[in-house]
Amino acid sequence: MSNHPKIYVAGHRGLVGSAIVRQLLAAGHPAHRIVGRTRSELDLTDQANVRAFFAHERPDQVYLAAAKVGGIHANNTYPAEFIYDNLMVQANVVDAAFKSGVRKLLFLGSSCIYPKLAPQPMGEGVLMQGALEPTNEPYAMAKIAGIKLCESYNRQYGASHGVDYRSVMPTNLYGPGDNYHPENSHVIPALIRRFHEAKVNDAPQVVIWGTGTPRREFLYVDDMAAACVHVMNIDKSAYDAQTDPMQSHINVGFGEDVTIAELARRVGEAVGYQGDIVFDTSKPDGTPRKLLDSDKLLGMGWRPGVDLRKGLSQAYADFLSNFSMETV
Repeated sequence: MSNHPKIYVAGHRGLVGSAIVRQLLAAGHPAHRIVGRTRSELDLTDQANVRAFFAHERPDQVYLAAAKVGGIHANNTYPAEFIYDNLMVQANVVDAAFKSGVRKLLFLGSSCIYPKLAPQPMGEGVLMQGALEPTNEPYAMAKIAGIKLCESYNRQYGASHGVDYRSVMPTNLYGPGDNYHPENSHVIPALIRRFHEAKVNDAPQVVIWGTGTPRREFLYVDDMAAACVHVMNIDKSAYDAQTDPMQSHINVGFGEDVTIAELARRVGEAVGYQGDIVFDTSKPDGTPRKLLDSDKLLGMGWRPGVDLRKGLSQAYADFLSNFSMETV
């Protein structure tokens, strides 16, 4: 029997899941003790298939990083898919994990679980204290349900079965493996693609929606992966000391935010774009500020290691090696 636990990373090809696999391998975890399945190999919305997978593989730990994700456009266009798919994936994986004897599971949520007008920075305690941002409410509701799913299994089966299911809520993530789709991507990959195309085409300017004044927080995905492994492995007494049974999720943020204007300027620098950046103030800004309070995680001994300038440079290098041929 190996001394290393058998770990199932759900969503191992995605932005966060692939980073978790990199983190585990870098820490010396043997590759043959890490299990992954692509979407074509295992449909996580299919309960019978998920149960059969767990019964066969019997992992010791689960990182639940699989989710249907997208930007504002995707969330607005496919709300039924966003709530249904995410609810089903979470319910199937958590229950099948429990039924196959998994005691340790880490669920990955999103900072969009917090109210649209939450006080800044947002601590874990503001969950369900106000209305959500309407454009991604279905996705956010599914993620809130995922947190409560883990908490409910802990409360019912923690003492009897040793169940210890934890949840982490990341801020905006970016880095290797991101989605650069022109309509369904998040802000940093979208900007990287637009600035790259503008550079290649010698466009005199890049137009950014809104005033550029909203502030956003960004975390490099490998820092997020390190936080996930840290939270998964931290002693239960240390975790319990920072959380409550019915408010057990942990924020994972960088700790600083930047304006969209500053972000655009930094992406332009990383890409090497020499033209002008123009703001279309007729377009909406969205929420004025979204910054997480990550003091609980800092109290558990984790720190981010990659600042925005270095992270954007590495993200653009990833874009060039994997995606830029589509755009030129």
